Amino acid sequence: MPVHAFIDESARAQTYLICVAVVDPAQLSPARKQLTTLLLPGQRELHFKTEKPPRRRLLADRIAGLPVTTYIYATGRTPKTEEQDRQRCLERAVRDLMDLNAHRLVFDSRDLRDRHDRTTIYRTLGRRPADTNITYEHLNSAGTPLLWIPDAVAWCYGAGGDWRRRIMPVVTKVTEV
Repeated sequence: MPVHAFIDESARAQTYLICVAVVDPAQLSPARKQLTTLLLPGQRELHFKTEKPPRRRLLADRIAGLPVTTYIYATGRTPKTEEQDRQRCLERAVRDLMDLNAHRLVFDSRDLRDRHDRTTIYRTLGRRPADTNITYEHLNSAGTPLLWIPDAVAWCYGAGGDWRRRIMPVVTKVTEV
C-alpha cells in the first residue's frame, strides 16, 4: 500500500538530521486531528524549538503514541557544508522511500532553498520520475500538521537523553549517512 511521507530537519552542534514520518493513508486524517487538538489557543502550529520544556514533554509523549513510523538520517555538519549534508541525507531518504512504496513526499518549505531539494529528488528518482508514482511538494508547516511530527522527532532525537527516550517508540530506524 502506498504511504505518505512528511520530512523535516534539525541541526545540532556537529550533527545534521533529517526525519521522515511515514503515515499510512488510512491514518492521515486521524493523526492530523490528534495533532491539531494539541494546539494551544491562538497557536497556529507546533514547533519544538519554541515550546517550553514541560510542554515539549507532553507533546513528545503524545507524538510517540501516534500511528506513524519515523526514520532518522544523520550526518556530520558544519555551517559551510550544511546544504550538502542535507542533500546527502535527503538522497538516502528518497531511495528508502521508493523501497517503502511512498506515494507522496511533503517537505517543510525552506523557501528559496527548496530548489536544492527538487534537484536532489529529481536526480535520485532518475530520468523518468513519473515511473515511480512519487509526487512531492514543499509546504508551510503551519498549514500542514503532519509536518509537526518530523519536527518533534528530529528535535527530540538530536537533543538526546530523556528527549530521545520519549520519542523512540515511533523511531523505526536511524541511518548514518
